[in-house]
Amino acid sequence: MGFDFANLFSVALGAILVNNFIFSQFLGICPFMGVSKKIDTAAGMGIAVTFVMGLASAICWPINELLLHFDLAFMQTVTFILVIAALVQFIEMFLKKSMPSLYEALGIYLPLITTNCAVLGVVLQNTQNSYDFITSVVYGITGGLGFMLAIVIFASIRERLTFSECPKAFEGFPIALMTAGLVALSFMGFSGLKVF
Repeated sequence: MGFDFANLFSVALGAILVNNFIFSQFLGICPFMGVSKKIDTAAGMGIAVTFVMGLASAICWPINELLLHFDLAFMQTVTFILVIAALVQFIEMFLKKSMPSLYEALGIYLPLITTNCAVLGVVLQNTQNSYDFITSVVYGITGGLGFMLAIVIFASIRERLTFSECPKAFEGFPIALMTAGLVALSFMGFSGLKVF
């Protein structure tokens, strides 16, 4: 029995471009707006979220199968939140020990990955779409890559916005929100994309 690589490719491409968690589904907006002031911290957050999404997808798939086997589907959300919280705690300890500068740069936003709705969203969508294990992991990793793409693009734009002149009423957060809306509109151009 072989894998359907065309399906995996379409799931991956969809997670990165067409159904981007930030620009299409509006999940994970809190760290997106908070950490996107510098490209370095945005890339670090994107890598951390990608790692958590991929690992959460891999761990939650067998847990979900176990919950379904024992007819405990109503416990999915609570169980997934606990798994994600444990993973984020592990990443926080790892970054504090091995990359203290990134740990300091991410600050309060690192623990917020626990409550990042994009991470919970990828795990819940894996169950709602009835993805198998491989497809779940691919969707989790590529969903994280789409998150990273969105946050790095937005951080590069925000870095340039600090040196641009705009009306006083739009300085700071308002121009950032308008820019995010324009970038989201550009990602809508991928919505009609057909690969196969």
